[in-house]
Amino acid sequence: MTQFTDAPIFDADQHMYETPEALTRHLPDKYRRAVQFVQVGKATRIAILGRITEYIPNPTFDRVAAPGAYEPFFSGQNTEGKSLRELGGKGIDALPAFRNPEARIAVMDEHGVDEALVYPTLANLVEHSAAEDPELVVAMIHALNRWMLETWGYTHDNRLYMTPVISCALVDDARRELAYVLENGAKAVLMKPAPVKGLRGWRSPALPEFDPFWADVEAAGIPVILHASQPPLDSYINRWEPPSTNNFTEMSAFRWIALGHREISDMLTSLICHGTLTRFPKLRIASVENGSSWIKPLFDDFELTYGKMPQAFPEHPIEVFRRNVWVSPFWEGSVEEVVNTVGWDRVLFGSDYPHPEGLAQPRDYFKYAENMDDKRTRDFMGDNARRLMGLPVRSPADASTPAPA
Repeated sequence: MTQFTDAPIFDADQHMYETPEALTRHLPDKYRRAVQFVQVGKATRIAILGRITEYIPNPTFDRVAAPGAYEPFFSGQNTEGKSLRELGGKGIDALPAFRNPEARIAVMDEHGVDEALVYPTLANLVEHSAAEDPELVVAMIHALNRWMLETWGYTHDNRLYMTPVISCALVDDARRELAYVLENGAKAVLMKPAPVKGLRGWRSPALPEFDPFWADVEAAGIPVILHASQPPLDSYINRWEPPSTNNFTEMSAFRWIALGHREISDMLTSLICHGTLTRFPKLRIASVENGSSWIKPLFDDFELTYGKMPQAFPEHPIEVFRRNVWVSPFWEGSVEEVVNTVGWDRVLFGSDYPHPEGLAQPRDYFKYAENMDDKRTRDFMGDNARRLMGLPVRSPADASTPAPA
């Protein structure tokens, strides 16, 4: 079967590269010393609470690895055994399309992409690096969201949907931040799949004490995106293998395997086992850039545990997952794997443009496509994301079917 390639594309995983002032322009004066860009030799690094992090090698993003530079690595075709740093080479100067919405729209037109969800990149390290000071986390995220609103807006031309960040570290502040981004037109919000550290210590944001926030989310009808971020399990992995750096481009084979994607599996397990998705059954949760290889083992665990202690679950956990969760597999991953576990209407296409671990152009995905028919290609490449977002679908076969509220 010849792969159909003319589906209207809604890319559920694109990114912006922020400028350094994204975290500092609107940061209250009392936190100025807590967030600094510092010179280490010839390199610029970010220091949060006096600790330099190398997780993002160049947090200014003035030069970045080219889009798709790591494709041989992630597609399993790295026959020369090059490191990510070697594959990235000297990089390129940040293009206007990486920095502003008008230029991004022009590139999307060239790439044949109709709409996209656009995530910040610096947000990867905010909560992890500032966790010891929950009030600083809240202040940094609000500063980032204000900068995003001024620079990109939360929607642009009904084609770009930016994702302001919400942290549940302090639940009242999370509710205020949600209200702020909703008032300014946000159509989706971004959360880190991890426990949060509040004034009472670490805990899951799915515990009942966070219900006022989730009630606000459900009432607003806005989807929550759980996007891959700086792994919260770093300290555990460090006990096995003390690192010389936390730069993700230099991770060892042990780290790649041991870290896996435990954080997204744990987050969704918490949302189900701690009852959030039962108490608020209309929530729409999407996992993006977390892959999909974790789904089958998780479903096996759900089945085994439900068989042992069904009284611990108000609903069957797999039924809850299939009702509330969408998944975007890696571009090099298996769409069929998600279909066979979660369902066809819950799988999303994401290119990760313009990150180097993504595709140079979103349509390059068709090199890896699994011979989907026309309808499934239209759903995967765009209409399922439109359903998640509550937007009209584009498939002629579904034109008369309203998008979910």
